[in-house]
Amino acid sequence: MRCKMLTAAAVVMLMMTAGCSTLERVVYRPDINQGNYLVANDVAKLHTGMTQQQVAYTLGTPMMKDPFGSNVWYYVFRQEPGHEKVTQQTLTLTFDGNGVLTNIDNKPNLTDVQG
Repeated sequence: MRCKMLTAAAVVMLMMTAGCSTLERVVYRPDINQGNYLVANDVAKLHTGMTQQQVAYTLGTPMMKDPFGSNVWYYVFRQEPGHEKVTQQTLTLTFDGNGVLTNIDNKPNLTDVQG
């Protein structure tokens, strides 16, 4: 009878601690990186007046272009470290009708030199 009580107590204890966040840290979770990896030095090379070809040479192909033809390019980098908070870097570039860069929107600002 005592063995059954200990087994039942162990099962109940295991079920109660199964959802604890301390046990979650023990489980391996890989880092997940998606999108365009941006380096501060490359972003600093951008300036208004550049052509689309010059921007593509500097940063590579954008992750997404505006599907409605308004000449907006999006460079998005999303990083999800295993047990840390998700971060996202979005660089939005706007071109005029001639393909010349007119606006640079970098959120959040990429200021630290990476890579």
